[in-house]
Formats: sequence, C-alpha cells, structure tokens
Amino acid sequence: MTGRGAGRLAGKTCLVTGAARGIGRSTAEAFAREGAAVVLTDVRVEEGEAAAAEFGQRFLKLDVAEEADWAQLARALPAVDVVVNNAGITGFEDGRGPHDPENASLADWRAVHRVNLDGVFLGCRYAIGAMKAAGAGSIINISSRSGLVGIAGAAAYASSKAAVRNHTKTVALYCAEQGWSIRCNSVHPAAVMTPMWAPMLGDGPDRAEREAAFVHDTPLRRFGRPEEVAAICVMLASDEAAYMTGSELSIDGGILAGSSATPRQ
Repeated sequence: MTGRGAGRLAGKTCLVTGAARGIGRSTAEAFAREGAAVVLTDVRVEEGEAAAAEFGQRFLKLDVAEEADWAQLARALPAVDVVVNNAGITGFEDGRGPHDPENASLADWRAVHRVNLDGVFLGCRYAIGAMKAAGAGSIINISSRSGLVGIAGAAAYASSKAAVRNHTKTVALYCAEQGWSIRCNSVHPAAVMTPMWAPMLGDGPDRAEREAAFVHDTPLRRFGRPEEVAAICVMLASDEAAYMTGSELSIDGGILAGSSATPRQ
C-alpha cells in the first residue's frame, strides 16, 4: 500500500503520532489508502516499523513528550500537510493506580499530562512551524469523551484530555488570527477497542462480561472500532473539511446524547 496515488488525501504528507497500534495505526492505514504519504511515529519502534512496512510508508521514532525529539523530527520533516496528535496514555498501563482525585500521586498525574498534554502542545507547535510557509494544513488532536465529562477514577487522563480540547480551540484561533488556513480540530472517542483497554478488561474467562459492562450505558451497546475514528480523521485531513476549525467531533456510540437507550422487547 503506497501513498501519493488517487484518493482524498493524494499529494498530502501526513504525520501520525502513536501510530504503532490502535487508533494511530488505523489512521495511518486509512491515510495511506487515501493516497497520502504517511510518516508513522511512536516509541514502540518494532511495531511502528512493521506497520509502516505493511502500509508502504515511513517510520520515525518519536517520544512526543521530548522536545528534542520534535526538534529532530522538524529537521527530518520540515514541511507537512496534516498532523494527527494521537499518542497518549491512560496511566494504567503498568497496573498502577488509583487515579481518583484523592489518591492519585503527583508523579502519576504529571506522567499522564506529560504525554497527553505536553505531547499535544509540542505537536501543535511543530505543525504550525511545518505548515505556515504554505499557509495551510490540518491539525487533528485526539482528545476523548473523557475530556468532555468528569471521570472519577481517571482524574489525570480526563484532565489531560479536557486540556487538549481547549488547546485545540486556542491553536485554531491563533492560526486564523495569523491569516493562515491552518485548521485545528479535536476528535473525542469514547470506548474504542484498542490495546489501551487491556489492563481494564484483562484476558480471563470473564472478558466478554467485562466488555458488556463497560458499554452497558452506551446506546449502541458496543465498543467503537479504531477504523471508525480513522474515518473521521480522513475527513478532517481532507479538503472537504476546509471550513472546519476549532471544532470537536464526538464518536461515542451516543453516550453523550443523554440517557442510554433501551431496545424494545
């Protein structure tokens, strides 16, 4: 699968962070399918290189929380049309917790914000620098449903994603103020089945029961799929979304629409 062919993103160079797995991987694949030249980045080098090879694209190692890594990336990729700031962590990856407002440690709080918020700040700053010569581009920040509502057991994650939502709007206004057609929008997935959920769902015999419990209050009664989020990113990256900036798009199975829907018997 190679870029620069026919498609909605033909002729565009796109950077995706956290592209080794999950939503980032699906987004990179969807971009490549739509004709883009895609640069996949991640701290998971082996998985990232494998994904890039599968899609016929390029991989670069990037720790989004490290300013020096972004500076090195800017030298390697000084111009880009689309940046997807997707890399993020829950803080539960190593089984640590709890992350409620009373018991979360300051170290854990800062670790989550360092990746989820500092990484997006640095990614937006890089994107502006890489797009302003052309005066156009699309920045897509992956926030979360948790950035729109409180999450008692994931205080750091929810806080970081809420900040991503707000910073997206600030970047959108700043770019418009400069007279650039550099758009910045946020995407807010709810429960999307990615490896991020593994620590919470486990792999025991009650896995299916746990999955059902997590989406019980979701009107569509299922987890989302990474490719469904990727489809939204394709639209935002394309010229079809040329009049969208500072917007937030929820993809949540209807959970933010109100009370959960109960199917008729």
